[in-house]
Amino acid sequence: MEIELIDEVLESLLFVSGNGISISEITELLELQKSEVNNSVKRLKEKYGGKCGIHLISYNGKIQFCTNPAYADTVACVLNPIKEKELSNAALETVAIVAYKQPVTRLEIEQVRGVNCDYAIQVLLKHNLIEAVGRRDAVGKPLLFGTTDNFLKRFQIEDISQLPDYDKLLESIKVLEQPKPEEKSIYNEFEIPDAEEREPELPEEETPDFLAGETDLQKIG
Repeated sequence: MEIELIDEVLESLLFVSGNGISISEITELLELQKSEVNNSVKRLKEKYGGKCGIHLISYNGKIQFCTNPAYADTVACVLNPIKEKELSNAALETVAIVAYKQPVTRLEIEQVRGVNCDYAIQVLLKHNLIEAVGRRDAVGKPLLFGTTDNFLKRFQIEDISQLPDYDKLLESIKVLEQPKPEEKSIYNEFEIPDAEEREPELPEEETPDFLAGETDLQKIG
C-alpha cells in the first residue's frame, strides 16, 4: 500500500471510530508492517498538531483524534463535556494514588490520604477514570482498582511510566491538604482590659473647708 494511501486510510479510520484504535489491530487487519503504521502515525501527528483544532494522541498502544487542549474552554462552552475542573481536589488526589499504586484497594487509598474515599472513588468510576481490575487475596476479598485508557487520554500521557515523580506528587497532595491559616480577628489587635482597669475607683472626695470640724457627716451615694 502506498504511503499516501496508508495515511488517508488511517485518517478515515480515526475519524469514523471516534475512539482509540489499537495499532496492532490496524497492522494485522490492513496487512501492514508495524513500521509502516508507526511512520504514518508520525506524519499524521505533524499534520494534526500545533494550532490545528484536532490533535492525534497515542496511549497504551492506541491512537485517537482529540480536540486541541488550547481550545478546551471554548469547546466546553458549546458541548459542555466533562472538564478537568469538575473533579474536586479529593478526586484528583485519589486518582493519582490509584495511578501510582495500582492495583490498589480502597483501604490502601485511604491509608495514604488519611480520610474516607468512598465518594471520590464513585466519582472516578462514574467518569471512567478508574475501574475494578480484580480482588485482593485477603480477608473480605476487597476490590482492586486501576486506571483506564480514558485516564491516559484525559491527562494526555501515552503510558503510566510517563507519570511524574511519586514523591513530588505526595508533596503536592500534602500542600493541598494543609488547613488554611485562620484569619486574624481585628479584636486580637487590642488587649481587653481587666474589670478593675475598666472601672477604676474614684478618689475619695475631700471635705470642704467650711465643713471642717463637723463630726456627724454622712456620705451620700
